[in-house]
Amino acid sequence: MVLESIARIIKIQLPAYLKRLPLPESITGFAKLTEWLRLLPLLGVLALLGYLMIRPFLPKKKLQKDSLINLKIQKENPKVVNEIDIEDLKSTNACYCRCWRSKTFPVCDKSHIKHNELTGDNVGPLILKKKVL
Repeated sequence: MVLESIARIIKIQLPAYLKRLPLPESITGFAKLTEWLRLLPLLGVLALLGYLMIRPFLPKKKLQKDSLINLKIQKENPKVVNEIDIEDLKSTNACYCRCWRSKTFPVCDKSHIKHNELTGDNVGPLILKKKVL
């Protein structure tokens, strides 16, 4: 049933449609074409098919890969270490940055979301929870 419908479109309806199109003899004839709107469906289909054919050969969007993770925080120190006593936590939860992109480092400001989108990484914050007794 489906193949019969497709065959009918290709064998009967498409040739009949193409015969009715006002195709000009030359390029200057396109400027004089008064019924150019009738060409739009055909041109749209041809453009879509052309795009679908060349799409596999188009360059893929490359992910940005950084070799360094820490690009700017405490670069003068040989090793960046932040110590926080859990007893000193004022709230019950604290989120600390592990992507090195936070503007409020060492506290997480969710910069890892953009970092993960750009690099394909999966880093997230360190979450400390204070036990409430």
